[in-house]
Amino acid sequence: MTDPFADIRPYRDEEVPEVLSRLLHDPQLLGALAKLRLGFLARMAPGLCRPLVRTYLARQLRNVQDVHGMQMVVKDYVEQMIEDTTGGFSVSGLDQLDAARPYLFMSNHRDIALDPAFTNYALNVGGHTTVRIAIGDNLLTMPWVSDLMRLNKSFIVKRSVSGPRELLSVSRSLSNYIRHSLLEEQAPIWIAQREGRAKNGIDRTEPAVIKMLSMSRDKLNTTFGEHIRQLGIVPVSISYELDPCDELKARELCQMESTGAYQKAEQEDIASIGRGISGAKGRVHVAFGTPLAGEYESADDVARAVDAQITSLYCLHPTNIYAYHMLHGEAAPLPENVYLEPGDCGRDEFAARIEAMPEAHRPYALATYANAVVAKLALAQSRDAPC
Repeated sequence: MTDPFADIRPYRDEEVPEVLSRLLHDPQLLGALAKLRLGFLARMAPGLCRPLVRTYLARQLRNVQDVHGMQMVVKDYVEQMIEDTTGGFSVSGLDQLDAARPYLFMSNHRDIALDPAFTNYALNVGGHTTVRIAIGDNLLTMPWVSDLMRLNKSFIVKRSVSGPRELLSVSRSLSNYIRHSLLEEQAPIWIAQREGRAKNGIDRTEPAVIKMLSMSRDKLNTTFGEHIRQLGIVPVSISYELDPCDELKARELCQMESTGAYQKAEQEDIASIGRGISGAKGRVHVAFGTPLAGEYESADDVARAVDAQITSLYCLHPTNIYAYHMLHGEAAPLPENVYLEPGDCGRDEFAARIEAMPEAHRPYALATYANAVVAKLALAQSRDAPC
């Protein structure tokens, strides 16, 4: 039988050995790893370094026979990254979820690679099945990148299509695949609440994402609200004490506002992934919400419900408070029930980080941290307002 999702789904266990063999002989991957590991030597003698890298990589992957084995290799790297670049990693809410049920985890989006990686790590350590990860094809600039992502249970979101008819077709196929994964294969899913990162620190669910998910609904037998409940959407709120890409985001936002446009450099997203992984992040917290269970009538209703949980669950760090004060000139009047995570980055250190940026960029960098506080205050006010 033909596989309707063959071009977007993750690799299966039986496909892993062939893909690994292909990767071990991919000169572009070996060259990229050589530059990362060997630097100057790789630039001077690439032909010498690639065989060394191939030997090292083969040793790292020698026991990998299936997807789980590959994910355990990735887990080792994630644990080392947490040790080297964070001030601590914490999780909340996961103990309230049924480990036997596949959920659709919908998270805020602050970092290209780390948001799903930290979600996956929390799930694995907590005894839950790891997720299939939605990743845009704009990031799959090389065949080896696509191979690596699909080995780690990523599935492809085709964003580069042109024309309304083709967009409708790929969106429906994506929706069907997500529903098939959840309800037929009992495989959990991770998807961001929006296309592209929230560079300004404002976490908002795009109703278009919800509309895409609703395309797989059986309209004759299932209401919109029933379909949403079947998917088991669980909002996830991820917060970083420090954003390794804050300066890059501020530069982009400043240029967008001043000129009306921003042109990404070649491989800029890949550079952002590298900076996010290697840069200091301070404390990181992943908060899992509860499955959406309301009588939703529209995509906007669902988006508002996801936003409310993500904002409520968002774990504030002292850097969020520092930024609010620096940007607004006043202390943040936090509601009493807001949890504030202890921090690794002091006020003076944070101020020096911001002041090292060009002056025009600083308000945008501060906003990436301060807007989490603004959202908390707005949510508290809306709940206190009379009906």
